[in-house]
Amino acid sequence: MKILTSLPELRRNLRNVSGSLGLVPTMGSLHEGHLSLVRTARKQNDYVAVSIFVNPIQFGPEEDLNIYPWNHDHDLGILESEKVDFVWIPDTKEVYPDGYQTYVTVDKLSSHLEGARRPGHMRGVATIVTKLLIVFIPDRLYLGQKDAQQSCIIKRLVVDLGFTMDVIICPTVRDSDGVALSSRNIHLNSVERNAAVVLYRSLCESQDAFSNGESDAGRLRTIIADVLCSEPLAQPLYVSVAGIDTLQELQHVSDTALCSIAVKIGSVVLIDNIVLEDS
Repeated sequence: MKILTSLPELRRNLRNVSGSLGLVPTMGSLHEGHLSLVRTARKQNDYVAVSIFVNPIQFGPEEDLNIYPWNHDHDLGILESEKVDFVWIPDTKEVYPDGYQTYVTVDKLSSHLEGARRPGHMRGVATIVTKLLIVFIPDRLYLGQKDAQQSCIIKRLVVDLGFTMDVIICPTVRDSDGVALSSRNIHLNSVERNAAVVLYRSLCESQDAFSNGESDAGRLRTIIADVLCSEPLAQPLYVSVAGIDTLQELQHVSDTALCSIAVKIGSVVLIDNIVLEDS
């Protein structure tokens, strides 16, 4: 496994890649959710690359950049055991040199959900992913369903900018109680962690209702909100039932929809989602 920090050495090493390359972009603090992406990439490609970069431009001025968990030794040990070929760990100035002023925005898709809650966040995501795609030129890019809006934006970005790689969306990985794995879960105390099960439970209630014939999107939102409000520690920030490709709120679900939620528990904001599908 080659650990690289500068753009020139990354480019030199990538020139020697003679087969397919899969890229897994991360911000580090790796867990089984990330590793599911790495393992899928390992099965589908001759080479696997992982980037570890806590992207400052996707954090707002009052968000948790300074407390985002870092553990490079832990991450590198895991990636080596997974037989990753390249790990890129640049510093901020390597990615955003002095005077940096070029950004990528996917307008409409960035105006909903986390984009509305965190102004500038999706611009930061789109910008760093574009830079990674330009540098790595992977055959396949691996993303998690947990960050559904990001995945939707990046798929649009790839089409709009004429990139040729496949975007592979892998299922959300959950603990045994249904809580979606997230690097931010470490900031929950034991009581808050127990309360976090309400997120997936609320989404499952909407899935059950949809499977039983409920297609009114407003009613589905109410079902999710009612379950969330049954947990005293849960503060819902948004509840969405939207088009899976447009992220626009629906009035009626005909065959498929994306149910997305953001919930504050203690000081931590957790997001989760499921896809409703007509079986």
